[in-house]
Amino acid sequence: MPFTVLFDNDGVLVDTEERHFEASREILASRGVVLTREYFIAHCLHRGESMIELARSRGRGDAELERLREARNARYAELVAAAPCVIPGVPEALEQLRGRVRMGIVTSSLRKHFDAIHAASGLLRYFEFVLTREDYARVKPHPDAYLAALQRFRLRPEECVVVEDAGRGLAAARAAGLRCLVIPHGLTRGGDFAGACKVLAGIRELPAEVAALSGLSP
Repeated sequence: MPFTVLFDNDGVLVDTEERHFEASREILASRGVVLTREYFIAHCLHRGESMIELARSRGRGDAELERLREARNARYAELVAAAPCVIPGVPEALEQLRGRVRMGIVTSSLRKHFDAIHAASGLLRYFEFVLTREDYARVKPHPDAYLAALQRFRLRPEECVVVEDAGRGLAAARAAGLRCLVIPHGLTRGGDFAGACKVLAGIRELPAEVAALSGLSP
């Protein structure tokens, strides 16, 4: 079976996490709730917690939280559609890997957001499969997303590596029994990535690391 590389989407292929923060910050501010970058990094990017839940501290119930979540999602969709967000170096790295390994995307993004992000990205031609939020039960840092990929596409953990940018993705990969390369980007720089098989400085280093892990020639 060919070696398989499982990519996270946000923060690895596309620069969207800042836009997610801004959408969450705006919607919560409209209800008098302050969301700081530090809190977003620690609780959303590294623990996978919903920022909309902060509104409970102002006495908002489930129905109101759902309306806020829908408003945040709509604002986020506007922000990701407003400008290209492919991370520099990603197309070149994927081109080097194409035809040598299987590649798939395993993301916590909703399908509608994923489709909006990649409507003009030009990246999807490199990938054999995509799993989005609708395809598994629990979000990262739970292992469900990667376990679903292993089962659905009949992958063996020893013949795979995950590429993530944040602590919650690393935790999900490790809980699924997978090795993980971490490429910190933007808001995730400076995180604790203990347990990663390697932390890379950028996506351009990825093809050589995949070659080393898979036994392929560089």
